Amino acid sequence: MADCDPCENPLPVGLKSKLAAYHDRASAGKQRYDKGPMIRSFLTVSTGTLASRLLGFARDSLIAALLGTGAVADAFLAAFQLVNVVRRLLSEGALNAALIPAWLRARDRDGATAAAAFAGRVLGTVSAALIAISILIAVSMPLIITVIAPGFVGSGTLDRAVENARLMLPYLAFAGPVTVLMGLLNAQGRFALTAFSPLLFNIALIAAIAVLLVWHADASSAAWILAATVGLAGLLQLLMLLSQRSARLATPLRAGFDKEMRGFFAKAIPGMIASSGPQWLMVAGAIIASATPSAVSWLYFANRLIELPLGIVGVAMGTVLVPELTRAVSSGDRDAVAHAESRALELATGLALPATLGLIVLAEPIVRLLFEHGAFGAEDSTATARALMWLALGLPAHVLIKALSPAFYARSDTMTPLLATAQGFVVAVVLAVLLGHFFGASGIAASIAAGAWSSALALLRKGTSEFGFSVDVAARTRLPRIVLAAIAMGALLWLTTGLVPVESHGFIKFVALGVQIAAGIAVYGLLLQILGAASWREAVNALKRPAR
Repeated sequence: MADCDPCENPLPVGLKSKLAAYHDRASAGKQRYDKGPMIRSFLTVSTGTLASRLLGFARDSLIAALLGTGAVADAFLAAFQLVNVVRRLLSEGALNAALIPAWLRARDRDGATAAAAFAGRVLGTVSAALIAISILIAVSMPLIITVIAPGFVGSGTLDRAVENARLMLPYLAFAGPVTVLMGLLNAQGRFALTAFSPLLFNIALIAAIAVLLVWHADASSAAWILAATVGLAGLLQLLMLLSQRSARLATPLRAGFDKEMRGFFAKAIPGMIASSGPQWLMVAGAIIASATPSAVSWLYFANRLIELPLGIVGVAMGTVLVPELTRAVSSGDRDAVAHAESRALELATGLALPATLGLIVLAEPIVRLLFEHGAFGAEDSTATARALMWLALGLPAHVLIKALSPAFYARSDTMTPLLATAQGFVVAVVLAVLLGHFFGASGIAASIAAGAWSSALALLRKGTSEFGFSVDVAARTRLPRIVLAAIAMGALLWLTTGLVPVESHGFIKFVALGVQIAAGIAVYGLLLQILGAASWREAVNALKRPAR
């Protein structure tokens, strides 16, 4: 509609203000519907996560070669799994679920200075609390390891696990301030630094392992040195963020537990626990697996492969989607909410489903290529690959949880995801007791997948009944096509398995697997283009379009 000259068509003041407000909402809506910034932010975070996960594969491959499987490896990995739960509990988008909405509300309501003061109280309180908690955990570590690995009781493995876990504890004190600073940067739409700073964690461990391999250290000494390096890695992350002057976002620095802080943590803690659902399910599996020699190691290495696609999608969901949905829900714009939820569901399905099928079909060659070195033998590869196939069945559920949870967090509801996580944990433990008795590590892996689906379905039911998840017309058209393309890709991978003989040289296996995966990705992308589920031009334009 053409603009009108106000002198020629005078309007009542009230009507003019309503039209102006309508125009502002429409303009804001166009800004939100423009999916370029969201896709670009998603890809920035996903790229950083992919780089971190690839370094994680290199790290775990070296750990497998250095420690193999057995008592020393089980002790180290049980302790390391405890640290991983803390990492996910605090970082990788978990704290964002509570921090970002609260910080945005403080900034919009009271201004930037008040928001910085709020952030300073959060940073100071979290740092002080985690130092105290670290001391308490160090004292009670024997009891904690007994709970998460009861099969270690009565053996030297328990003492090794306790020693390793205590050496890793300094990471906990550094992880708190790191996470708060990363969340504040994400709230301002600055994703690059937070996406790539976790690389330092893996770089530090890889450097330490390389030295230990050259040094030919015995397994027990190597495990202790690696455990101590974990704390150093946390310090490196903190120093990197402080060097960028990100601490100015949280000033003045104060610790306190006033009414505002109590309200914040009452919402933050349930959300943080819920955001770490996949790790809690692995803890549930480790509790049962600790009674079987090497089972903890098999499950750990299998789960590392699951965490690659889960991290790429899940971290980006928590980092990008939470602020996007918070703004949409706060504005009351249902179309903007539908847009954000629909794009998130498309991206999650488009990445998780082909990854699931690929991991199931190529489980054994991937495991053999990555981990079958040094002390990690062929029997370990077979057992790990079987566990991986069952764990992969739960990957779509994990990603669905990551896509659904932000809808609750944006509405300041952190209890529903927590209850769903608790339900999945109970299901996983009960089934692991039964299936683990008959099928060993594979049965425990299947139980973890069932627990993930239990949590996902609980969230889906609750969200549908409470506010209804919004899926726009474009997503309803694209999602079936994405599924069809993924199934076709999985079929291609299945048809090409077995073309390379098992006894082939390692380099030939590496090249063959790389070609197979590249061909699968190419076919998948081509089918998405042919079926109209994705457009390369649209993706390129989204990346080129400047953020608003």
